[in-house]
Amino acid sequence: MSMLKPVAAALAVASLLAACGGGDSTTDGASYDLSGAPGSLIASPSAMISLTPADFQAAAPATLFLVAGVPKCTVTFNYFQYGTVGGAGEKTTASGGIMVPSGADAACTGPRPVLLYAHGTTTNKNKNMASPADNEAALVAAMYAAQGYIVVAPNYAGYEASTLSYHPYVNLEQQAKDVVDALTAARKGFAAVGASANSKLFVSGYSQGGFVSMAAQRALQLAGTPVTAGAHLSGPYALASYVDANFAGRVGLGATVFAPLLSTSFQRAYGNIYASPEAMYEATFSSGIETLLPSTTPIDTLFSTGKLPATFMFEGAAPDPRLAIFFGTPNLVKTDYRQAVLADAMTHPTTPQHPLRVAASKNDLLKQNWTPTQPMLLCGGNADPTVFFDVNTQGAKTYFNGKSVPDPMVKVLDVDSAFAGDGFDTARGGFAQAKAAAGDASTVLRDYHGTLVPPFCNAAARGYFNNFLTSPSASAS
Repeated sequence: MSMLKPVAAALAVASLLAACGGGDSTTDGASYDLSGAPGSLIASPSAMISLTPADFQAAAPATLFLVAGVPKCTVTFNYFQYGTVGGAGEKTTASGGIMVPSGADAACTGPRPVLLYAHGTTTNKNKNMASPADNEAALVAAMYAAQGYIVVAPNYAGYEASTLSYHPYVNLEQQAKDVVDALTAARKGFAAVGASANSKLFVSGYSQGGFVSMAAQRALQLAGTPVTAGAHLSGPYALASYVDANFAGRVGLGATVFAPLLSTSFQRAYGNIYASPEAMYEATFSSGIETLLPSTTPIDTLFSTGKLPATFMFEGAAPDPRLAIFFGTPNLVKTDYRQAVLADAMTHPTTPQHPLRVAASKNDLLKQNWTPTQPMLLCGGNADPTVFFDVNTQGAKTYFNGKSVPDPMVKVLDVDSAFAGDGFDTARGGFAQAKAAAGDASTVLRDYHGTLVPPFCNAAARGYFNNFLTSPSASAS
């Protein structure tokens, strides 16, 4: 269901919507070409809809603005397409949105900061961050664009109008290139959409997007492009440990969706995750699984029609009774494949030999010998049943601290924790209220990762970014 209510003709239209790599250049003109080269702007961006603050408030639930704040700026949603690469380096295209703030408020005028935002996992092939009818796009627009940030939000290769037949899910190098290419292309179209950028560049994303945004911060740093700060939210940064935990029986909610996305991505990149899908997946589900996701068919329909199991990842007994919903038949992953992964984890815990574990390690952000030189916030909730906070968020903090990155450079926020007087207590208090209002424990478990945490981690990210807006480098260059 869309976050927006169809109360205005302009929004009804919206509901039908199915600079060279850098943050320091602010004078890119409108230029585009049809070469499809990485970072090329394939066509001049097109404005899809503009929402005044009053339009936005009339069209979206009041709860959105209780967290995001009263919108200050009119937000224009622009659609663009760009050239990038696939998981094996093949040329492809992708699309995305450029959200441009405008208006009389001081927050909406003059050169504005740029936020490169990476979205979370979705099975929806038609995902479009250029449309306010998309829940995540509406949240990002309310949280950032309506408060004065120019937002560049790619849809990723494999989604929407992309010519790629699959999505390179959590492929570290590809996903970083993808979103940096989106930023490069978007900057070439800023003049055409009335976006005047200053020198501030922020990078953020949620869930899969948290992984992608950290990968992008790393890539931009390695390329010598200034990043003001990053905020990486509930991401699977420690991908190798996360995969190992799932196969060991600590299965994450949504694993039957993540597994085919991940295995197809890595199979396309490396060609050795399995000899055939039947070697990894039970016969009930193996046919067509490589082309199943992302899909134009709703995920609930894929479950109800037997294309995927809703929760049964493995057969056999659960190691913990609380995880019993992930064990049963018909299950997704074959037992002999799982046992091979487990055996490799036992005999080669730090030097993987199994192709799946090798691929996960290759794409693990905490195994890249990388030290961030710009600040970052890591936000999540400690009880996340989907992307484990201890493995990923705390794991990232431990890793960076171990590389002599001090705590002020890498801040961690657990929104599901007691007040700490550190400037993030508003997010903690809001999350506690939302969690209490959500209902019983099963509802909280279901909604924790995808519904409850995102608004408050994004609110914390914006507050964190705002701290960097008043320095001299915020002026236009």
